Amino acid sequence: MARGGGLNMNDHIGQRLRRLAGILAVALGLAAATPALAMDPAVLGAPSGLSPNGGIGVAQTAASDPEAELAAARAQIAAQQAKLDAQQRQLDAQAARLDALEQKLAGVADTAQQARDEAVAARAAPAAGQVAAATPVKVGQPDEDDQPPSVAVLDDQGRVVTPKGQLVAEFGLDYARADRNRAVFRGVELIESILVGVFDINESRQDILTASGTLRYGLADRLEVGVRVPYVYRADHSVLAPIAGSTTNDQAATVDSSTRGGNIGDVELSARYQINNGGPDKPYLTANLQVDLPTGRSPFAVKRDANGAALQSATGAGFYGISPSITAIVPTEPAVLFGTVGYTYNIARNVHTRIPPVQIDRVAPGGELNFSAGIGIAVNQRTSFNIGYAHTWAFGTKTVSRVLDQRTGEPTGDPMTTRSRDLQIGRLLFGVSYRLNNRSSINWSVEVGATQDAPDVRTSLRIPFTL
Repeated sequence: MARGGGLNMNDHIGQRLRRLAGILAVALGLAAATPALAMDPAVLGAPSGLSPNGGIGVAQTAASDPEAELAAARAQIAAQQAKLDAQQRQLDAQAARLDALEQKLAGVADTAQQARDEAVAARAAPAAGQVAAATPVKVGQPDEDDQPPSVAVLDDQGRVVTPKGQLVAEFGLDYARADRNRAVFRGVELIESILVGVFDINESRQDILTASGTLRYGLADRLEVGVRVPYVYRADHSVLAPIAGSTTNDQAATVDSSTRGGNIGDVELSARYQINNGGPDKPYLTANLQVDLPTGRSPFAVKRDANGAALQSATGAGFYGISPSITAIVPTEPAVLFGTVGYTYNIARNVHTRIPPVQIDRVAPGGELNFSAGIGIAVNQRTSFNIGYAHTWAFGTKTVSRVLDQRTGEPTGDPMTTRSRDLQIGRLLFGVSYRLNNRSSINWSVEVGATQDAPDVRTSLRIPFTL
């Protein structure tokens, strides 16, 4: 409104100036005509013989009024110009104040928009264990937006690589239980449904408790290396007992070969490489390689009695294993899908172990085809849960052995090659992850056997923290 008032005032002043300019023009015209009128006697009304001094006095008297009016007009114009200049200065000051006010209002609007954007970004931030974890568009140098979200609770099914230069330590505690009972018949079948011999019940139970320490280091922007060292305590309960009444002395015929003990397990070396930059509805691909070293107590190296029964529990597999695999992680808000496909190649070796009535010369464990898939869902900023399924098809093991001579105890005859049946090991997976802070979290998972060959249950507690 100040500007509108200023413009109306300018129009008024302009009209007055135009009117004064008209008066000034009339005055100037009169001043130019005054000398001619003074020299013309007819106009002045005087006789032709009038002295010049008298005529000049009349002309000066007639011209004095226009000059005074011109001076007054000029003074009035100067005064109006001064007022106009003052009003212009006021308008300039008001315009400056309006510009400053507009800038302040624009700054307030920008600040409010920035605060809103930050609030929206905070609400959209993934929970712990989901992007990444977990942190990831430069080639070879992924930033946080290019890092896949971390599931990290179903064993290592959905974990992502460690950032370059970062060292992560992890403590793990696992418990597994396998309980199997089966009937064994030793005898002959005369005709259908008529058996002559001994019926035995083979009761086998395994309880395995493993404490492990793991270190993972980001060697490059997309490359991670790691090592895991486990300590295994194992209790094997194996009893072969005859069905009551099937022998004359059931207690004497019962064979108990239970053992227990602990030792270091098989050390694992691993490497992981992130292949690509994923994103929403676009999978992150990670190539994995794991090597198992036979550092644990081999089942072919434990102490045995004269009958070949083990006196110690094995804490390792006894073979080198190489396991390449590839993992895909697909973020689909608010869930994360993950899957892994891999193969384990076990290297055969000569063992030369005597377990009467045979000597085992060579063992070639079959390979293992592995796959798993699942989904992780964030409950809030700290908690997420995961469900999935994992399956392992373990191909049969080939064994080369020879029969021991009963008199000399030495192997004799031609080597015999046998192959065990394939194993189908399926597990249902469930896990929960809770982020303690930006450097550590607690991950708990449970596996329940879904096939006959699978362990009954396995539960795992893992606590990773960044050093």
